[in-house]
Order: sequence, then structure tokens, then C-alpha cells
Amino acid sequence: MRQALVLAAQGLGRTSPNPAVGAVVVRDGVVVGSGYHHAAGQPHAEVEALREAGEAARGATVYITLEPCSHHGRTPPCTDALITAGVARVVYACPDCDERCAGQAEAILREAGIETQCGPLADEARRLNEAYFKFKQAGRPFVTLKLALTLDGRCATREGDSQWITSEASRRRVHRLRDQMDAVMVGAGTVRADDPALTVRLVESHDGRQPVRVVLAPEGLAATARFFREPGTTVVVMDGDRFNAALFSDHRPVEREEVDYALLHARQDRFDLSEVLEELAARKLMSVLVEGGPTLAGEFLEAGLVDKLVFFYAPKLLLDDEARSPRVEGRKVSKIAAALNFQIDAVEQIGPDLMVTLYPCSPD
Repeated sequence: MRQALVLAAQGLGRTSPNPAVGAVVVRDGVVVGSGYHHAAGQPHAEVEALREAGEAARGATVYITLEPCSHHGRTPPCTDALITAGVARVVYACPDCDERCAGQAEAILREAGIETQCGPLADEARRLNEAYFKFKQAGRPFVTLKLALTLDGRCATREGDSQWITSEASRRRVHRLRDQMDAVMVGAGTVRADDPALTVRLVESHDGRQPVRVVLAPEGLAATARFFREPGTTVVVMDGDRFNAALFSDHRPVEREEVDYALLHARQDRFDLSEVLEELAARKLMSVLVEGGPTLAGEFLEAGLVDKLVFFYAPKLLLDDEARSPRVEGRKVSKIAAALNFQIDAVEQIGPDLMVTLYPCSPD
């Protein structure tokens, strides 16, 4: 099952709106077939693994990271493929949450004489597909907020300089996170200040795929922004009331088929972030890595839309009260009880830095 989970992870950021799934076929203690779901519309993990196993699949055990599907979608049911292959036993890590097939595989397989078991490494399997479960159950993308901070919680100097707070090793890890996401999001302020590419560069992508770039730009953008020249799709979220008059600050169109525009109404030059996520969900984007500046980070936190926090702490101190930190304008906290509560999931040293992963605490 661990081998199947490793395989499944290769599909992260590539299978939306499907889950990332891996499968391993074992016969007489030997792996005879393996596979993972590469993209929506392509064969599921079970089919890939059974094809590789061939006749060796007959009488074998198949380990799958998620309950096999039992409905006709863009591909036939995987339960049918398992039955046809003549496997003796199916072990899957956790149930699916898709209402079209959730909880149905066990009865179908057992009726065909196939032994089934659910449960091994269930927590790891659910964590792997946390974006899929959020998307299916809440109807919006799973939001990961990434911030690079000094030990005193600052993400930029008072002049806005932030390159580079953390080490190259940490930046490589961020690029690995990007590679596993459907989309990367920043605000127009970050584009103007840093002119980022928003692409995967510092690590090798096994298929060359790039995440969708999402830029929140109520007042428009310069057509010369670097990310416009990068390969892949860009979604620019604009104020619909200003779209015709101020598409770009220099009024020059960008002629690229990959540029998509989501038109929303900005209130005081800010978007309703729930509406933004609804727009991305409509584009079947299940996971978003928010890499914007302190203002965007604070707005996501205040809106309660952060599903995971990833902090990279550099062993540095600015010791400057006017240095920038994640904030929400107008938010004043007089009691510790009003703090946003998170639980630490993992702490890892990355080069000289610390990477801290946190999840919101469940309300009592």
C-alpha cells in the first residue's frame, strides 16, 4: 500500500477533478503490475496496473489507495476491470466520497467472489487526497497558504524587500509544492513588486506540466508582466465593472489563448475570496497554493478559507516594528481567545530553515 501511495502522489495536480490514485498488483509475494492515474479521461490506476500484470493478475491481490469506482464516467467502472481480470483479493486504503459510487465497491466485488478489505494506511490515503475530498464535500478548492517568515514573523522589510528570506533549499521545496498543485495564486501587488514567473523551475517535473497561475487584479495589470510570457494557463480575476476600461494598466492587450478572465465585482478593490474560489472550482481546480503577500494571506486567514498552512521560518530577525507581516486591515485583537487556532502537523528542517505544516483546529 505504501508503494501504491508513492505512485498515487505522481498524479497530484494532474488528475482534477478526479482523485490521485495508485495501484499495485501482487501475486505470490511478487509485484507483477503497478500504475497510477495520470489525468482525467485517462485509464484509472487499477486499469494501468492490471494491464501491466496481464495474466499474472488472475488470483492476485490488488492494493489500491482509494475505493475502486463502480460507476460509468469518462472511463468504465474499475470494479468491472477487477472482476474481468480474475483477481482474488482487493485491498483499498479508504472509501471514496463520490456519491455516485461511495461504499458500493465492497458489495459488488464480494458478489463476484472477490475478497475485500478496507483500511490499511487510511489516514495517509485521505491526506494524499485532501484536496479531492474538500472539492467533493465543500464544492471549493483546497487552499494551502505558504509564507516565508523571519523568526519574528516578518515577510518583508518596511520597503517591501523579501528576496530572499529563506534559503534555496526552502525555495526548491516550494517549487515541489507548486508541482503538486492545480493552481498558484498571488495578488496584483505581488506581481508589481516581484514580477514572478509562478512556474515550477527549481525542481524537475516528471511531465513538464505547469500549475495554473491565478492573479487577483481588480485594477488591471501591465501586459509586460513576466507570468504572461510563461507557458501554461493563466486565470486573471478582474473587476467586471472595470474590465473594458482598464484591462491592463498600460492598455495593451495580451494575445494568448491560455489567458482566461474571471470577472467579479471588487468591493473596495478587494474580491470576495469565496467567490474567487467558486470561480476556480467551476474550472475544476481542486487545489490552490496561495503565495501572495501579507495582505492576501491575512484576508484568506480572516475569511476562514485556509485549509493548510505551510510556514518556512528562516533563522533571521529584522527587529523592525514597521517590517511587514501577514495582517488584516482593521483587525484588532484584545484577547488571546480571539486568536486563530492551528495544530502543528509536521516540523522539518530544510537546509538552515524550518518548515512548519499546520491545519486549522476543528471548532469545539
